[in-house]
This record gives sequence, C-alpha cells and structure tokens, in this order.
Amino acid sequence: MTAKYPLLRPRRGLSMLCIIACLSCSVILAIWYGMNSDRDYIHPVLTQLIPAGHCACQTSTTFQCSTCLSCPETSLQIPSSPRWSFDYARDARNEALDSRQCEAAFPGLFEDVARGQKYWRALQGLVTEDLDVIHLQPGMARVFISQGHLHVVAARAKGEDHRRKILGVLSSIHRALAADQDRAARRDIEFVFSVEDKVEDVTNSEYPVWVFARTPTEEGVWLMPDFSFWAWDNPTNYIGPYDQVVDRITKLDVPWNEKKPQLVWRGKPSFAPKLRRALMEAARDKPWGDVKQVEWSSGTNVLKMEDHCHYMFIAHVEGERLDQRQAPPGSATDTFFVGRSYSASLKYRQACNSVIVAHKLQYIQHHHYLLVSEGPNQNYVEVERDFSDLGDKIEPLVRDTDAAERIANNNVKTFRERYLTPAAEACYWRSLFGGYSSVWNSTVNPWSDRDHKERGLRYESFVLLESPKMFEFRADRSFL
Repeated sequence: MTAKYPLLRPRRGLSMLCIIACLSCSVILAIWYGMNSDRDYIHPVLTQLIPAGHCACQTSTTFQCSTCLSCPETSLQIPSSPRWSFDYARDARNEALDSRQCEAAFPGLFEDVARGQKYWRALQGLVTEDLDVIHLQPGMARVFISQGHLHVVAARAKGEDHRRKILGVLSSIHRALAADQDRAARRDIEFVFSVEDKVEDVTNSEYPVWVFARTPTEEGVWLMPDFSFWAWDNPTNYIGPYDQVVDRITKLDVPWNEKKPQLVWRGKPSFAPKLRRALMEAARDKPWGDVKQVEWSSGTNVLKMEDHCHYMFIAHVEGERLDQRQAPPGSATDTFFVGRSYSASLKYRQACNSVIVAHKLQYIQHHHYLLVSEGPNQNYVEVERDFSDLGDKIEPLVRDTDAAERIANNNVKTFRERYLTPAAEACYWRSLFGGYSSVWNSTVNPWSDRDHKERGLRYESFVLLESPKMFEFRADRSFL
C-alpha cells in the first residue's frame, strides 16, 4: 500500500532531532551557568548537574591520623635525649634544632618522607638519569645541594606568580640549610621541584619531583612545605611570612566564650562549584550557618582572614589557593582563596583557636598526617565530600560548646603551637634532605667539565638576578 503522506516520517525525525538538540543545548547552558554563577542560590538540580571535576571527585584520602600522633613512623627516628622536650615558648622559632630534637619535638611529621623512602628503595633508588628524563615545565626548577650550599641548575617561570613561588621554595630550603648544625656533613643531592597546584599539570606522578601536594595514587613524588611558609604577596597586597600571619591572628583572636557559635565560610561559588555549592546548600537557613559568597564588585560579605577566628567553627574546602583581592573603596582588604586542587588556606585557618570543619580530603600535604578526626586527640571535624552530614556533625557541638572547645584547643596545640611552627618547617626540610639522600645513588658534580664552569648558580646569586633572567634560567647558558 502506498503511503498517503510520504514526507511525514522524515519530518517527524527532523523534529525529534531538533528537540534533542534544543534539550542538549539547554542542559549544557544550565551546567555552564551552575559552574560559573556566583549567585547565592541556584536550583539544587543544577548543583547535581555540575560535574565533579578534578577538585571535587568522590575519592578522598584515608589517613589513620591518630597513629601519626601516638605511633609515628619509626624508620626515620633517631633516639632522642630524654632530658630534652619541646617547649613552644622557647623552641617554636628555633630553626636550628638538631635531628634528635626534631624527632623528639615532632613525632609523626615525617610520615611522607618515610613513605617516599620506602617507595624508591623498592625501585633500587634514584640516579641522575631519573632527573634527566623530567622535562622542566613552567613552574619547575632543577637544583642541587653541595657541601651544604644550594645551587640552581635551571628554573622556568611563566610570569611573576611562578617566579615568586620558586623564590619562596628556594629561600625556605636555604633557611633550613643555613640553620643546620650538620650542614657541611650532609650528602650532596640533586632534585627537581614544582610549584604548580597539581602534579599532572606539569609532570608524571611516577617521577621523583618535590611538590606541595599529592593524591594517594601519586606515589613517586615527594612532599615539601608550600611556598607561603616563607612569605606570600602579590603586586597589590601584602600577606607576609606565615609565622607573621600567625602572630597577627593570635593577637586578634578572641576568647572562646566571645566567639560566634556559627560555621563561617566566604568565597566564590564558581571556584570548585560542586564542593562549594554543596557546602552552601547544607548550611542554608541554618541558625549555625554563616556561609556566604563574596561579591567583590560591591564588597558584600567581605571578611578579613583574622576575622574568621571570631567564629567557633570555620569551614574548609579544597580547591582553594592563597590569593588576595582588593576590596572596593571603603571596605576592608580581604584574603581570598582560589585554586583547583590542594588548599594552602588550611594552615591559616588552623592558626585560629576554632574548630576546623573539612570534607574528606583528596589531596595530601606534608602536615596532613597530623589531622585527627575522632578520639581524645581530635583536632578537626571531618564531614562527607558532599557535606550531607554537616548538620549531624555541627549541631551537637553547637549544643555542647565545651566539647567544641576541646577540639579547638587540640587544633591550636597540634598545629599553631607545634607542627606548623618555623622550627617544625625547618625540621621537615632537613628530614626531606636526609630521606631523599638515603635513596640517592649518584654523585653530584658541581663543576661542568664540558662548559668549564659551575653547573649551578648559588642561591645567593640567583636571588640577585633581574626578574626576566629568572623566567627561563639555565646555568649552562648564564654569564658565569
């Protein structure tokens, strides 16, 4: 039988394609809007549609952190003298503690160094050729330590941000070496480090690169303290050395009974939107919630970093990196956290005598092994990555502020007054030097027979270079 309307089916098919195309475009636009909007509220359906992305995946680290405080890794330990113990007032700024004092003062701080040792020892250690295969991307540097002095072989910086961070790392290393009582006796080592947020952005996680943060599966890299322990500034605002920020926060903190019994967070939802919007929704309309987005154009909801300490509870979200923006005229200048992987802001929040509330973390930094989420040593509150149990965790502490105060006090005793002090940072650097040298199987030659000059530029000379000369620096092409 001949079809009466021969063009009907093709038209129906074309109409269906148009409908599908329109729906697809609508979904794409909705997702784009949800990811980039800084509005206080978007529909929960849009929040669910937002892809997790790199900094909001469903996996997280699984530390048994309480063991790091009570039963630390023993492979790096040196018997300590029973006659010496760490005293915060006396020792916090002493960057010259010897190896025995470091072990006695900071048990559990060197867990990741021991992990790196075990990983590379199982692979028969490291040699120069392992570094030669690493292509230096912007934000990376190759350096060596010889006779206790730091030398720069090559460094690449894509602009001032990279340059300042590279200088921060080099300066921290130099400071730890300068205070080392065993400086001249240390083995020579050569290594590569990166100041980028994520390992995968610049290199292979199987390479022995020194980095600020790693995921649990990135086992080849070595963790180092981040650049802002030395200092952090940008062209328009001053933040300063970490210990100076801690001093400022300590002076401006308020007694526990004067703190607001609320959870505080400020930020832009469009950075790490999956995590941040989940937090905003979990705290919305709750009497204990003071979670708000910042509007820089109008200065709405701007809050100084030290003013976060006036709250009993401070929320922490990954995907934040330290930055600073200038608030509108007449407003206070606020520290603002942006980024897309680990969060350098955690240590600033830990400087407050408050309860840190953090979702399960995906990225590990060198001091994260000291985080304890339960038990007598609990020093923060851990919630799910989607903040679904936020109310269940916060509300009992709002009712029992004595219990909350114990967690806050543990936070201060663990981090501000011990593991994030200048002394602890210097001890960690020297432990990293020692741990790395134990698997370093090559010699370091400071002299180039081919070029008839030094292979690297001493740190003291490197820091005197004009900025443009640091951007693409190679000692073999320098004026030496």
